[in-house]
Amino acid sequence: MGNKGAKKSGSTELTTKQIAMLRANTKYSEREIREWHAGFLRDCPNGRLDKKKFIEVYKQFYPQGKADNFCKLAFDTFDANDDGTIDFDEFLLAISATSHGDIDDRLSVAFDMYDISDDGFIDQKELSKMITAMYDLVGETDRKGDRDPKKRATEIITKLDVGGDKKLNKQEFIAGCKNDPVIRKLLAPNA
Repeated sequence: MGNKGAKKSGSTELTTKQIAMLRANTKYSEREIREWHAGFLRDCPNGRLDKKKFIEVYKQFYPQGKADNFCKLAFDTFDANDDGTIDFDEFLLAISATSHGDIDDRLSVAFDMYDISDDGFIDQKELSKMITAMYDLVGETDRKGDRDPKKRATEIITKLDVGGDKKLNKQEFIAGCKNDPVIRKLLAPNA
């Protein structure tokens, strides 16, 4: 009961407990964790990354596109405790999963980002919204015919939906992306 405030996840100090947890859950060494932490604090001196700053940072990587919609979805995925900010633990776990994780880990993160309703499924509407956000992100303006986000979403779900319920569970999504390089490139370009 007296331990409630003990974990200062918004704190700017890195605890040995945090380092141990991050070493256990990422491929980073203690030195690398400390380097990431120092960089995180340079950008977020209060130890928290808010949605506005997250979008600002992301836009630097995609100057030709509109990052806002994609970033809102990504931010909500990485803000694991739903407090409206990303602390260092959430940040490094997200970085690790999206860059160092095996293909299943990276596809799992992609699934979580697309599952906007958090019901364990991706439906046509969610997938269409995500495809639109990804088009915005990379500056893709041709959205007619085969490139129409709704049409694309329907085609992908039809192709990957093993259960026939017109939506994808995590297993269907991961297996489908692993077996179809074209879909994987569209839905999980880093996987």
